[in-house]
Amino acid sequence: MSSQYLVRIQPMRDGFLIESTPEEDAIVSAHFHYLRDLTEQGIVLMAGRTLNTDDTSHGLVVFVADSEEHARSIVENDPAVKGGVFRAELFPFAVALVSEKILPT
Repeated sequence: MSSQYLVRIQPMRDGFLIESTPEEDAIVSAHFHYLRDLTEQGIVLMAGRTLNTDDTSHGLVVFVADSEEHARSIVENDPAVKGGVFRAELFPFAVALVSEKILPT
């Protein structure tokens, strides 16, 4: 049985969102594709980020996994976490409400 998890990700480096290196850009592109692939597989339920560019900026990903070990594996295999561009905090989570507006028509 799958459980839900939330991961909070933040850039490791101050100023990253204002000026990033080509290497960081490539890693973030791989991160986006990784999450997109997981979304297409039905694992990621929602992913997004705040639009502020200071040190409070962060992203959230809500996803399902068979166990906490599996959830940790998903997070640790994210190219941006693996590549040291983002740090991640994993939390057990339960979606309580979902607006129909978030669902595709």
